[in-house]
Amino acid sequence: MLVDFTTLPEESRVWIYQANRSFSEAELEEIQAKLDIFIENWTAHGSDLQAGYTIKYKRFIVLALNQDVNKATGCSIDSSVHFIQQLEKDYNVDLMDKMNVSYKQGEYVAHKTLSDFRKMAKDKAVSKNTIVFNNLVTNIAEFKENWEVPASESWHGRFVK
Repeated sequence: MLVDFTTLPEESRVWIYQANRSFSEAELEEIQAKLDIFIENWTAHGSDLQAGYTIKYKRFIVLALNQDVNKATGCSIDSSVHFIQQLEKDYNVDLMDKMNVSYKQGEYVAHKTLSDFRKMAKDKAVSKNTIVFNNLVTNIAEFKENWEVPASESWHGRFVK
């Protein structure tokens, strides 16, 4: 059951998929239509899941699930991963690689491999104050408070001194 992302409880589980490039406006419209259909039909053992999504900065797809209604199961999580993998194929984009880092350069969102980000930190091209996206947050409350943070307040902090 598709609901507005902003109406989901703070403890709703989130999964964040970051693209290695920005989506075009046309791609965003198509992806939103596909997300609407997927979430409307997303179930766990035949029971509807109350879920929503948001897309941030034209590159982050954030799925959220109200686990107070029904919890995600292995099968329902697998189906969401297959859906994301299909988006990767449809749009020739990487959404699943957790070894990439996105960070802000002004209002622009940059995307680098983890090894490139480490090198940039060593070369002082990024600092502890660089705003990074902590895609390891697990619920909406954390997403609101700890997703977009200075590198020093995230797992990225181990690379910047």
